[in-house]
This record gives sequence, C-alpha cells and structure tokens, in this order.
Amino acid sequence: MPGPKPLPLELSDYERRVLRGWLRKQTASQALVLRSRIVLACAQGLPNAQVADDLGVSRETVRKWRSRFVADRLEGLVDRPRSGAPRRITDEQVEALVARTLGQAPPTGDAHWSTRSMAGAAGMSQSAVSRIWRAFGLKPHIVETWKLSTDPQFVTKVRDVVGIYLSPPENALVLAVDEKSQIQALDRTQPVLPMAPTVPAKMTHDYVRHGTTSLFAALDIASGSVIAQHYRRHRHQEFLRFLKVIDAAVPQDLELHLVLDHYATHKTEPVRKWLLRHPRFHLHFTPTSASWLNLVERWFAELACRKLRRSAHRSVVELERDIRGWINEWNKNPKPFVWTKTADDILDTLAAYCTRINDSGH
Repeated sequence: MPGPKPLPLELSDYERRVLRGWLRKQTASQALVLRSRIVLACAQGLPNAQVADDLGVSRETVRKWRSRFVADRLEGLVDRPRSGAPRRITDEQVEALVARTLGQAPPTGDAHWSTRSMAGAAGMSQSAVSRIWRAFGLKPHIVETWKLSTDPQFVTKVRDVVGIYLSPPENALVLAVDEKSQIQALDRTQPVLPMAPTVPAKMTHDYVRHGTTSLFAALDIASGSVIAQHYRRHRHQEFLRFLKVIDAAVPQDLELHLVLDHYATHKTEPVRKWLLRHPRFHLHFTPTSASWLNLVERWFAELACRKLRRSAHRSVVELERDIRGWINEWNKNPKPFVWTKTADDILDTLAAYCTRINDSGH
C-alpha cells in the first residue's frame, strides 16, 4: 500500500543560496550539511523513498526534515536549544571577570592572576575561571618578550630584505648569513636516563663546560642547504675567512646577495676592502634589533632544538664533529624556509601594534 503523499516543497532563490552555502561551508556541521542535501533533493520533486536511497538515510529521516523545513523554513534545519540546567554564570559576570583579568592587578600584590586568586576575587570556582580564560585565550602566567627596533632606516631595510626574499634577483644566490657564537661543549655530571613507557628521558640540570665554539652559517633561501664553518673565535678575521669559504663554494658566474645583521665584525675596514675587490658580493643589512628578519636564525633554532639541546660532549673537537655530521645530514635533504609576509604586511602589523602601546615613541 503506498504511503502518504509527501508535502510539497518549493525553495526561494534566497533559500537555495543559503542551503548551497551550507554545503560549501567548511565549518558547517555534518548534520546541517545532510539536512541541506535532503531539502535540496526534495525541492527537485523527488519522493521521500528515492531521496532516502540516494543519500543513504532512512525514509523517516527524510520525512522529518522535509516537514520541519515546510513548517519553519531555514530555521527548522538548525538544532533547537536542548533542555538542561540553567546557566549559573551570567554574561555580565563573564564580562566583569575578563575585564578584571585584563585591567586590574591582584590585590594581594602578586605579579599576575592565578585561577585560585581570581576565583576568590570573582566569587566563582577555579574550574569556572579556567573555562572562561580558555574560552577567551587568556594566560596571565605567560609573558612573551618583544622589542621594537629604533633603527631610523627600519622601513627601508625591511623593504630591502623582504623584497630580496620574495623576489630574488636572476642569476644570483641569496644567502642568509649569521654566526651562532659561544656554543658550549657540555657534559652532564650524571648519565642520561633513557625514555621508558610513560616516563620521559631524564638528564641532570648541572653540567661541566669543556670550551666553546662559534658556528658561521650561510643559508641558501632557495634550496635550504647550508654552508657552515666552525671557528674558535668570533672576530672580523673569522668573518673574512668565512666569506672566502662562501666565495669558493659558490660558482663564480653567480652574484651573491648576503642578508646580515649589524654586528661590528661585518663592517670593519678589512671587510670593506675585501668586498670592494669582490664586487659580486652584495650586502643587505637587517634593521637593528630585528634578527627575526634573518632566515638563518630559523635554521639555528632547528639546530638547537634537534641537536644541541640534548647533546653532551666532552671536548670542543667532539662538539664540532657532531655538528658537522648533523649539517651534512641536513644538506642531503634540505628544506627551505619559505617567507610569506610582504613588507607592507609587516609594517601594517607593527603600526597597529604601536597604536596600542602608550609612550612607545614610534
């Protein structure tokens, strides 16, 4: 015996656009996407049984959302509020807690709020304070350092360095150059305990120093490969020797564009004279206090995180040998760090940040 005749369903142009928009929306729930598909299929005049078969759902599901849409239109497809215990914390209380977190210091003289001190001041539980802080991304216990460059040529240098990252010159190699000085050869006073199930590796906090070395590195921003050399001292003589290493390692038919910071060893008279005799070298200086513009700093972070932080060495020779081995492995499969921010993006962000700072002087 045939079932009841399905309710007629017609869509306006606006409703059709909204339903198709829900299908494309990446953040839409799967339930809302399915309901939109059901309504769009029903609007084509298809019977409930065929819609159910096409979408892999039951006929009752199709009947339910067809009738819900006919009765309440788009509003009928959205989940209705569920029953449950009423809220005990009002929006006004949440707003007051957030404002107090951002604008007031703890009355006890503490440097920052804790969930316990805020709970006592706001008359809430610690778990409620914790939930509100997580919802608004508030972390009073964390402080990040920052520094604005006071270089009078900041804008010009940012545009120069970022421009050469995003649009490297033809027939040229762009190298991000810097030195990681005072790398210590450290040996732990006790053996490192290896990782075990549910237990991380452990090492003593105290150590014995066995000397230091400096690593001069030039990162090819196109390929990610690195030219590196160890020196025991960190003077303009060592920088000159490293420039000669770069000169010998790069084919003579390529121009060389080096991104450097304002360290004094990069600007001495012997260095300038050597550069005049080697005109294929072109230097691009980052602004003062803006080492984040030098991509080789990102590579140094990889070296520290993946190699140096957990290593132990009993001599500088052993340390240098270990670092050279790691660099050789890196160069077998180098990965470039891709710069994406334009100079305008960086300057707009800094300008917006400066407007939020009192007495910034910028």
